[in-house]
Amino acid sequence: MANPTDNSRQTQLDTIAAEARKSSVSRDQGYREQALKRYPWICGRCSREFDRTNVQELTVHHRDHNHDNNPSDGSNWELLCLYCHDNEHQRHLEADRNPSASNETGSTPGKHNPFAGLREQLDKS
Repeated sequence: MANPTDNSRQTQLDTIAAEARKSSVSRDQGYREQALKRYPWICGRCSREFDRTNVQELTVHHRDHNHDNNPSDGSNWELLCLYCHDNEHQRHLEADRNPSASNETGSTPGKHNPFAGLREQLDKS
């Protein structure tokens, strides 16, 4: 027979887990919607263009890999297609596993900003 204290603790844990899932979903929706409104629907790596029929394949990548870092100006986000997003995370994992290995180009992975200078160009128009 189960102890009433065990049932109460399990109920508390279930409540905490449900709230965490709900918070995560709302947080994800919040920054995804903001990023889709803020940036052109183009993959920041391969330049593939998206429209309403395939925008679900466009993801929001956190440049610093911290999903809780969501500044209101969107400076930690970039839009990547599913394939480039997976590739970026794989490169990050491999760099963590072997930090002494250097890449051939000497550049830092994941720092490319395809929209650098876009604001200035738009302001000129």
